[in-house]
Amino acid sequence: MFARLFSEAGLSLDRLRALVEVGAAGSIVKAAAGDPVKQSQISRQIKELEDFFQIRLAERQGKGIRLTAGGKELARISRFFLLGLSNFQRGCLSGEQAFRIGASATFLEQYLVPVLSAPGMASSKVKFAVETVRDEEIERRLHGLTLDFGVVTSQSLSRPLQLKEIGSSRLRLWMPKGMFDCEQAAARAIKDEHLPLALALVEFPLPEHPLLSASQNLFRCETFLQARRVLETGAFAALLPDFLPPAEGTNCTELQPSGLTLKDVHYSLAWNPRLLRLNPHAARRRDWLLEKLTAAMSNHRSSAQGEQTSKKGERPGKGRLRPTEKDD
Repeated sequence: MFARLFSEAGLSLDRLRALVEVGAAGSIVKAAAGDPVKQSQISRQIKELEDFFQIRLAERQGKGIRLTAGGKELARISRFFLLGLSNFQRGCLSGEQAFRIGASATFLEQYLVPVLSAPGMASSKVKFAVETVRDEEIERRLHGLTLDFGVVTSQSLSRPLQLKEIGSSRLRLWMPKGMFDCEQAAARAIKDEHLPLALALVEFPLPEHPLLSASQNLFRCETFLQARRVLETGAFAALLPDFLPPAEGTNCTELQPSGLTLKDVHYSLAWNPRLLRLNPHAARRRDWLLEKLTAAMSNHRSSAQGEQTSKKGERPGKGRLRPTEKDD
């Protein structure tokens, strides 16, 4: 069955691993971590694979080298094969299981890190590594199995990737006190697109914000954490999810002008079903993550809704500036 595959020299696990590392890193230079000796070794190993398969696996791009379509496909096949062998070895040796999870910086800080560092996790044989990764990069890396799981705000992913929602968050508009004399002036600034506003354009892109166009006086941030920090300066308003209220002591109010409807941000856990076939333990880790993250987001959402209900009781009516602390 495999006689032809092994009839010639040049195919080895070490050479396939080198190709996989180049595919994951994006270039030979990055895969070799800048080591000229290792770069030469990897280049030679890829050349030997090219001679074996009689196909170009890498090509020049500027001063560097990248994988061709054939190289990427062979790297993908090899990654599945090597992952299967690695999982089998860990199972035979009763070794620890390690899983890589990608998410936005804000979600990592608010949910993933607390869940994964809970009491008892340090002594567990199951280990996790977290990375700050954008949605589109999470999707690409799940396909390549360089991430095991990802938390995304996308509502759909390309096949065969799967996802399940773990919770949502309502966006809230916060404004420094004293920025406007009255709520009508603040609402007019939004309508006229003159509101100084900090937006997390990576974690929640601008087109998703109703009535908040690119012509606003924007402070363009990558994360909600950065937007909250800008709010603390008192020079800009900020749009934040309800699980990330302004820092304690920030002198600001919540603005709810009539006619402004802010969308929810939906978060889902995503994975590649091929991972579950390669690693039987991954299904249990997926289910555990779904349970823990869903519970964590639900608790935060309930707390945020309770806080809002309490404030509504204090200050009934719509379209009001709502303080985070009592006026002096």
